[in-house]
Amino acid sequence: MTSVLERLSARYEDDLNDLIAFLRIPSVSAQSQHRDDVARAARWLEEYLRRIGMNHARTLPTAGHPVVYAEWIDDPEKPTALLYGHYDVQPADPLELWETPPFEPDTREGRLYARGASDDKGQVMVHLAALGAWLAAEGRLPINVRVLIEGEEEIGSPSLEPLLRAHPELLRADFIVISDTTMFAEGLPTLCTGLRGIAVAEAHVTTAASDLHSGLFGGAAPNAVQVLCELIAACKGSDGKIRIPGFYDRVVEPTPQERAAYAALPFDEQQLMKSLGLPALAGEAEYTAFERTTIRPTFEVNGMWGGFTGEGSKTVIPQEARAKITCRLVPDQDPEEILELLADHLRRLCPPYARVELQRGAGARPWKASLEHPSTQAAIRALEATYGRRPALAPSGGSIPIVETLDRLTGAPMVLMGFADPGCNAHAPNEFFSLETFRTAREACARFWQEAAETF
Repeated sequence: MTSVLERLSARYEDDLNDLIAFLRIPSVSAQSQHRDDVARAARWLEEYLRRIGMNHARTLPTAGHPVVYAEWIDDPEKPTALLYGHYDVQPADPLELWETPPFEPDTREGRLYARGASDDKGQVMVHLAALGAWLAAEGRLPINVRVLIEGEEEIGSPSLEPLLRAHPELLRADFIVISDTTMFAEGLPTLCTGLRGIAVAEAHVTTAASDLHSGLFGGAAPNAVQVLCELIAACKGSDGKIRIPGFYDRVVEPTPQERAAYAALPFDEQQLMKSLGLPALAGEAEYTAFERTTIRPTFEVNGMWGGFTGEGSKTVIPQEARAKITCRLVPDQDPEEILELLADHLRRLCPPYARVELQRGAGARPWKASLEHPSTQAAIRALEATYGRRPALAPSGGSIPIVETLDRLTGAPMVLMGFADPGCNAHAPNEFFSLETFRTAREACARFWQEAAETF
């Protein structure tokens, strides 16, 4: 292990330069003008994996952007890990808000600024640098490792599942490691212990055959916008309670021990309000703000429209209205069941002079870590040895659909070991990755493989 850490120390500048070269490639999966750049990033990764000594490095074509794969299978009797990451990035817009160009990486004040610095190229590279250090210093890895890095995570990974179903051998592993989450606080190593699922829908209300004159028909003609507002209001009360019958039936309440662990996290509710510019927070009063944003389910209206919304006045009664809705879900809620409950609720309450349809969108199940699994315990020890403090074990309120996909396809335990800095501006202008985090996280990843080998 000492030789590996010495190799990492000596390689810091080289590893940083490799990350900078990777960040220069504008691998924006959502924009067709960057299709060649995404392919170029995949080729760069394949060559890098080959260069650090991984075996069978190759680029796998899909119906969309390619997947990069490599492996080190030293001994079939050893445990095998699957390391997942993504090399595609979000669009950089609005460009005028970047202090330096998003694909011209810039280091200042101890940070590396570029699109993809934290999400997810920086986090991918700390793992790959650790693998490279092991192979250079020891000529082997402590356990078997498969590396799978995709190019469509930022657009929902539409091509990954078909590829994995066609090639299930790529997923053969005892556990899965993902670094695509954030640290709970600056310098505080963090394991993400849970993710909320999601159910997406659009409600569509219609009334008359067309918009109507509000003077000639007002008082008798139904207003689609008002109907939609009433239906939405019937889904959640001002107390934060969701009023859809059956919505909470499958919710697993946190144990007293879990709530005590959450209360011990360095979460500042007053600071949260200040950062959001709010005098108070909404939601269920019997749960803390941290719990409301991580382990409680939600019902949110993301957008709502209907009738005339242009400049000036147009006195019409709208004949249709729409609302985009998302529900964040917790164990053991099922997105399809939740959308069915929502559709039934809206239909039951819809007045006879209107019609309501619920168009169903994407969904992902919630996920919860297995804290007692050897891989999780190995990660805890590796992080504690590196940072000199016990890592935070904290659920996230977000959803990572690929976690649900991998969980469904493999059933393997997952370790979500996040290294993105709090407030790193992922998906926003001036995204950054701390240079100290980059230095230290490589060591944590290197220690993790040793701990995993000793634990299994």
